[in-house]
Amino acid sequence: MNTSLISPRIQIAPGGPEFSRIVLGLWRLASWQKTPQERVSFLQEALELGITTIDQADIYGDYQSERLLGEALHIAPELKKEFQFVSKCGIKLVSQHRPEHHLQHYDTSRQHIIASAENSLRAMQIDRLDLLLIHRPDPLMDADEIAEAFQHLQQSGKVAHFGVSNFTSSQFDLLASRFPLVTNQVELSLLHLSPLHDGTLDLCQRLRIAPMIWSALGGGALLSDATANADVQRVRVALGQVAAELQVPLATVAIAWVLLHPSKPMVLTGSGRTPALREAVLACSQTLSREQWFSLWCAAAGKGVD
Repeated sequence: MNTSLISPRIQIAPGGPEFSRIVLGLWRLASWQKTPQERVSFLQEALELGITTIDQADIYGDYQSERLLGEALHIAPELKKEFQFVSKCGIKLVSQHRPEHHLQHYDTSRQHIIASAENSLRAMQIDRLDLLLIHRPDPLMDADEIAEAFQHLQQSGKVAHFGVSNFTSSQFDLLASRFPLVTNQVELSLLHLSPLHDGTLDLCQRLRIAPMIWSALGGGALLSDATANADVQRVRVALGQVAAELQVPLATVAIAWVLLHPSKPMVLTGSGRTPALREAVLACSQTLSREQWFSLWCAAAGKGVD
């Protein structure tokens, strides 16, 4: 077995669950046009790479992604015990699948959180979520009410752990003062550096909570030859230099750059291609030197260190 192509696992918080560092992000699942059996095969291929954690949200694929995953799990129910399931709630989309929604908005009420979690379980045809996240900060967020919803879901055995997504440090602190949180899922890449400097990852490191990182490849911009953006091209050149030194793909270097942070991030994939999963897993076995890491940071920041 090639251990460089097996995602390691980490405990993501004190008393928290154990997840794979590479997480199977399924937000594009509805657009991949895979048959149910092709979805099963894709899940099996992810498992062979040590990717045991799946990231979903109620709204993904216009409320269809979780259902499509559930169809695959219905065909291969043995896979349910192999994966850890993550979902998110708190956004209401205007959709034909939710005709009662008339305006896109946030809803972190107790009623909506509980109903969303239960809908996710039904859609994915599973009995429990390993982790439920509040998808976006809500200006009307009532920390006590959210804590009541979390406590209800945990005591009923429907959700094991809770966290947030896209929260600032102060928003995280507020909710964590009412209920234990095990992660903050945030955007971080060589094209989006702010979590390195705004306290987001500092807080994670202080609490020994591993963040979950989305868009580590800059929404694919880091891999696209078509972009005319000079800033992106500058980063791509720097990535190419490190990739040549390590003899690995650009995507592997970009993900390895994220993984090196001492907060021990997990990285979400966004591709329906198994080779892309392999490139992500390979990043777990690549340790950039400080010079390599900072050469990329300097290219992304457009300046040297002070």
